[in-house]
Amino acid sequence: MTPPAPIAILSALAEEQEGLLECMTDVQRVVHAGRVFWCGRLQGVPVVLALSRIGKVAAAITATALIAHFGVQQLVFTGVAGGVGAGVQVGDVVVGSQYVQHDMDASPLFPRYEIPLTGRAVWDADASLLAQACEAVRRVQPALCTGVFSATLHQGLIASGDRFVSSAAEVAALLAGMRAVGFHPMAVEMEGAAVAQVCADYGVPFVALRTISDRADDSAHVDFPRFVQETASVYAKAIVLEMLDLLSNK
Repeated sequence: MTPPAPIAILSALAEEQEGLLECMTDVQRVVHAGRVFWCGRLQGVPVVLALSRIGKVAAAITATALIAHFGVQQLVFTGVAGGVGAGVQVGDVVVGSQYVQHDMDASPLFPRYEIPLTGRAVWDADASLLAQACEAVRRVQPALCTGVFSATLHQGLIASGDRFVSSAAEVAALLAGMRAVGFHPMAVEMEGAAVAQVCADYGVPFVALRTISDRADDSAHVDFPRFVQETASVYAKAIVLEMLDLLSNK
């Protein structure tokens, strides 16, 4: 009997991975493509854990290795992001239903934001994984709502680009350009759309979820290392474990 293909759990932050690694059984460390991968089981489900690294190219390489070398058949990506959508606040969770590269501009040869030679700018999350991710967030939200942050769920477009967006002027320019073509992102980060494109090319179901660490502008930011340790990593662990429970009980 052929064993089930593993699920990839891609983490943007080492702290997120550490929390999951502590829960794994049958752990095996594998070095491939200059990266460390952890193979084993979570909630009885075969998984491969990996860190995305920073930026679209690095994350795309990691995703390709997970698919081509480890044979994963689904990919779930956790991390943090800046909130840019209306009502998206620090401590909320954005589950990406679609992904776009906000810094892709090959105009006038191709429309702005369109990936050359693909005919498209937006990549969709897998419908089933999207539903499971949202349900997992809803189930764990009461436990994550500590009074400091609400862990409110949002679903929508995530914009990715190879620059750290951290000023109100940058956010305004980014949103103005995207809204001009009908795109209304909820969050901005540096990897998700690249991984979504890789997964689409390979036909591998994908979803990303992001804990909002800031508003990507000039407003006061939280203590980021503390936020990652006490909030983002806690969210990621709880949501991923709940997702795996949902997947294993299908």
